[in-house]
Amino acid sequence: MRTVLVIVFLVLGLSVNAQVPSPAEQKYDRVMLLHGRAHIGTGEVIDNSSIGIEKGKILFVKNALTNPIEVSEWDTIIDISDKEVYPGFIGSNITLGITEIDAVRATRDFRETGSMNPHVRALIGYNTDSEIIYTVRTNGVLVAQSTPRGGILSGTSSVMALDGWNWEDAAYLADDGVHLNWPGKIQQTGWWAEPGPSKKNKNYEKIKQMIWDFFKKAEAYNKKKDPQETNLRYEALRKVFKGNKRLYIHADFAPEINDIIDFSREFNFKYPVIVGGYDAHLLSERLKENHFTVIIGRPHSLPKFEGDPVEAYYELASKLQSKGVLFCISNAGDMEAMNTRNLPFLAGTAWAYGLTEEQAVAAISLNAAKIMGLDDKIGSLEKGKDATLFVSDGNALDMMTNHVSLAMVKGRFINLTNHQIQLYQKYKKKYGLKDLE
Repeated sequence: MRTVLVIVFLVLGLSVNAQVPSPAEQKYDRVMLLHGRAHIGTGEVIDNSSIGIEKGKILFVKNALTNPIEVSEWDTIIDISDKEVYPGFIGSNITLGITEIDAVRATRDFRETGSMNPHVRALIGYNTDSEIIYTVRTNGVLVAQSTPRGGILSGTSSVMALDGWNWEDAAYLADDGVHLNWPGKIQQTGWWAEPGPSKKNKNYEKIKQMIWDFFKKAEAYNKKKDPQETNLRYEALRKVFKGNKRLYIHADFAPEINDIIDFSREFNFKYPVIVGGYDAHLLSERLKENHFTVIIGRPHSLPKFEGDPVEAYYELASKLQSKGVLFCISNAGDMEAMNTRNLPFLAGTAWAYGLTEEQAVAAISLNAAKIMGLDDKIGSLEKGKDATLFVSDGNALDMMTNHVSLAMVKGRFINLTNHQIQLYQKYKKKYGLKDLE
């Protein structure tokens, strides 16, 4: 029997009182989202769209005015007139799911002892019951690259859907890449409120040589068909050398990025990624020539140097866009897990400082999916991809109008409640208040 739903009733039906809601059971095989303004993720916008979904996959995204639908063919039709539809936003290079409370050591599962840990897997530490996840996804962030921290080789990240019963269920791409923290030639002293003078890193060449030596040994190990002894650290790099896994190299400044490009050329890495990339726009041609992509740091950051303009970070995305470098925006930094909810607004700032609106959308959706090797599944509203998407009452890149009223992960409707919403409802009821406009 066909069901026609107004969006508010659907959302109210999915809301539950439990602090950590269970993944919602999918009840509809064929779902139609009708009359929303669809931001495809590729730069295209359909003002009056019809989005057909069957068994978790997008069947089509069409103009509803020129492609009428047969109502009887759909189990559920949801009218989203005057609303905005987006591909699920992707949080890159964050510790979401492997940390809960920054001040409580027992809840931080993103760092291991030692300096060379490519075999450490964020995947198996991922906590689908993290309360932070439910806050983050109510702003449209539905996928996260859960990433370890610390040491020279931090470990291996995984791309996770922000809905699932366990880490096996949530994994979008297990072990997508290894993270390498490149040393800096210059060290900063002091802290952000009281920065001190910069000084030369006397150990730079020593650490760089240590990295080269480690990768040389790992390369030699992985060329053997049948090693006599298994080395888990070297094994973790096998797919990096074969070109089936990314190597994410964390660095900001031009001198280090130049060395990283030489390093990548030496080992012929297929998918090298710069993470941070404050100076990446200065080396755009070398980066493109050597197949690098970039995950830029948090745009809401102070400039790295005293003489830099205050908008240096705001404009970085548009500079890379203008030079043709594939990039995405991340939120890595202080309190990054909880602040991932602000990812859409970081893209909004990049929009205000040079990107077009749709380029800003792509910077946290399709671009991120391409960099991680998942653009065949997520990142845009296109035929054959997973229905990982959301509907907002207004523009999702604007904190004044972002209000997610419906969301799906892999075609499954998700609960849009979190601890803050529950407290709001609790005290609104206690004091007999009306909803804030």
